[in-house]
Amino acid sequence: MAQHTIRFRIRPDGRVEELVEGISGSGCEQLTERIEAKLGSVQQRQSTSEAYQSSNAAVTPEQTLSSPVS
Repeated sequence: MAQHTIRFRIRPDGRVEELVEGISGSGCEQLTERIEAKLGSVQQRQSTSEAYQSSNAAVTPEQTLSSPVS
């Protein structure tokens, strides 16, 4: 079974950048759907060239999320 990795970068302004590795296509969105719902709304999706490969070893879209205002 392939390893899936989700990396987060939290910016000083509160934005969270998420990078998923080890899964391709829409599997990335399915994998992170519940996490994104807790973090806030997705502001931007940026696909890398690897996102379009059919291999499960591809790196898929980097996403920027905004934290909900409490």
